[in-house]
Amino acid sequence: MPDQPISGNPPVSARALLSHRAFLFFLLSRSLSRFSSQIAAVAIGWQIYDLTGSAFDLGMVGLVQFLPTALLVFIAGHAADRYERKRVVQLCQLVEAATALYLVVITYLGLVSEVQIFVATFVLGIAGAFESPTTAALLPAIAPQGSLQRATAVSSGAAQVATITGPALGGFAYAVAPHLAYAVMVLFWIFGMILTGFIRPRPQAIAKDMAGADNIFAGVRFIRGNPAILGTISLDLFAVLFGGVTALLPIYARDILQTGPMGLGILRAAPAVGALLMTMVLARHAISRHVGLRMFQAVIVFGVATIVFALSSWMWLSVLALAVLGAADTISVVIRFSLVQLATPDEMRGRVGAVNFLFINASNQLGQFESGVAAALFGAMPAAVLGGVCTVAVALLWMQLFPSLRQVERLE
Repeated sequence: MPDQPISGNPPVSARALLSHRAFLFFLLSRSLSRFSSQIAAVAIGWQIYDLTGSAFDLGMVGLVQFLPTALLVFIAGHAADRYERKRVVQLCQLVEAATALYLVVITYLGLVSEVQIFVATFVLGIAGAFESPTTAALLPAIAPQGSLQRATAVSSGAAQVATITGPALGGFAYAVAPHLAYAVMVLFWIFGMILTGFIRPRPQAIAKDMAGADNIFAGVRFIRGNPAILGTISLDLFAVLFGGVTALLPIYARDILQTGPMGLGILRAAPAVGALLMTMVLARHAISRHVGLRMFQAVIVFGVATIVFALSSWMWLSVLALAVLGAADTISVVIRFSLVQLATPDEMRGRVGAVNFLFINASNQLGQFESGVAAALFGAMPAAVLGGVCTVAVALLWMQLFPSLRQVERLE
């Protein structure tokens, strides 16, 4: 990882970035996909629980969504490097729209069953397993030279908007009529597919002789042989794994902060609000120096904010701690994404991005599991404190294990 800028081009302002047609189409398309995913999480979860009344079946929805990522991660990365990326994204959005349309029909006709919803959820998981790493690999070919950090911040901000407002939109549509929520998903994915078609990325570098298992697993070998990328991806894995305090929010809301469902909603929204505010800052003021050190500092702040939240018995302090946690995570995400993309050759970005996507998904899922087990063994507050302490310890340890990552000076 070089100490000097990878690109000597002057930085691009946020206003100029949004006037860049390819990036604007990319941003709108990705946002529509993210909105649809958030609506799906609400509608599918509510419908499953409505049909079965089973908390176990509700939990199975997450597992069914995660399985395709675990099973197809290497094939998805290979496809992103083997085929034209925007066409892969369009195909995924078409499959997602068709699946949502299927849910519209069976829900409207009253023919829906638990098995059908799980099958549809699995198909959406397959499409998402291909779409996410391909979209990540597409961004560096769209953002103007010298603007990847800013483009990542703006893209992350749009995702946070969808995370905050998507569930509310899905809940409102489902309350009007269950099939209406799925109809909105169909429209969003169709419009997203059309917008993706207008993207004009720079020519994609496609590796020759892509056949065979060796090329499918090339992303793993590349990451293993690049200490900076290995350190970046593994830092995210362990930091989120230990810092998964959001899984404990229902316990904190009811038993510690003595608040109700409204309070729980505020707690859940706080990290996304903090993340959104930070993306607005990063879109205007990119981190130009000591980016490696800033990434580690952000993870440490994330851990400290987790500890503050864990020990707080005041609602205002808990909300503030969660907002700081979300803001710190955004700094870390923007730097990590930019570091990985800039250090990866274009013909490898799909396969490396797929491994990164698997690590992120695994850390989120396993982090919730770890927090739940620790809370069952030690109690919610000790478990949350332990998670924050471990996150800080991981950041300090990684600073010693990956000194080249700590010494990265600039991104572009």
